[in-house]
Amino acid sequence: QLQLVESGGGLVQPGGSLRLSCAASEGTLDYYAIGWFRQAPGKEREGVSCISVFEGTTNYADSVKGRFTISRDSAKNTIYLQMNSLKPEDTAVYYCARRRGAFCTWTDYNVWGQGTQVTVSS
Repeated sequence: QLQLVESGGGLVQPGGSLRLSCAASEGTLDYYAIGWFRQAPGKEREGVSCISVFEGTTNYADSVKGRFTISRDSAKNTIYLQMNSLKPEDTAVYYCARRRGAFCTWTDYNVWGQGTQVTVSS
């Protein structure tokens, strides 16, 4: 059964950078939309970014546009989220997820990773 494993989280100062990775245990991610989500304490989970290989598109939440970049490495079956100019409000547990279909939306994801903590603080 497919598993997604996130890594790369940690503690970083405001203005710093982190790169999150989402590795798939089997199969290929190329036929599905893959999303990054985050959940801060006391807040609902929100979509951060999505990549669709089928469409050749990437989507971003307004709060991260211009700062975060999603990408993939098909050879490694891994999706990345490069996060630059981090702010304290980016602090959250970040999850990657595979959507049921190939197009990017913020709903209908059925395979989730365990999450990785990102803390932005001085």
